[in-house]
Amino acid sequence: MSNSYAQAILRTTDVAEAVRVAGLLLNLADTRELEVDFEAGVSTPHDLERLSEVLPDADWWSYGTARRGSSRSGDSPSECLPIFMSRWCLGPDSVEAFLAAARNVPAMVRWDFSGWPAAPEIGLGCGGTRGAYVTVCVNARDVYLEDLATDHTVYVHVKQIEAQRSTWLAAQVGLQVIGELQMAPV
Repeated sequence: MSNSYAQAILRTTDVAEAVRVAGLLLNLADTRELEVDFEAGVSTPHDLERLSEVLPDADWWSYGTARRGSSRSGDSPSECLPIFMSRWCLGPDSVEAFLAAARNVPAMVRWDFSGWPAAPEIGLGCGGTRGAYVTVCVNARDVYLEDLATDHTVYVHVKQIEAQRSTWLAAQVGLQVIGELQMAPV
């Protein structure tokens, strides 16, 4: 696992607005090789059923004080709740169904693409694949899905050495950064 550095640029109670802003950012990016990753913290059998329908074959593992199972062990996820589900490398057409299934579950959609555009006004060339992501966290205010909330946060990911790209990207879509740059697992 590698890391990127994420910075929040929008917090909203409207998930459609968060996805719209993610789309504006993706319009700036080199998306010739676009993949989407999904993660969710699941606590109830009903949430598990809904999310399993849109994330078939998802990897999962239990979390919290009662850690006791995972997909790798062949356990039943319904017997190991709460669990954390993860499914990588799906197409962008999966986003709407995933967000509809997530409802009030802390969840994350991360778009992974080929790179950010050049930002000559701040001295940066095109960014490569490392650190080129857009993330929407629903019902959570952090990329780890630990700070639960009733709102949703949009993050841009950049290389740590190119931290100023976050501010530049936010400005390109009429926003500004919120908070500090933070390490994010990818």
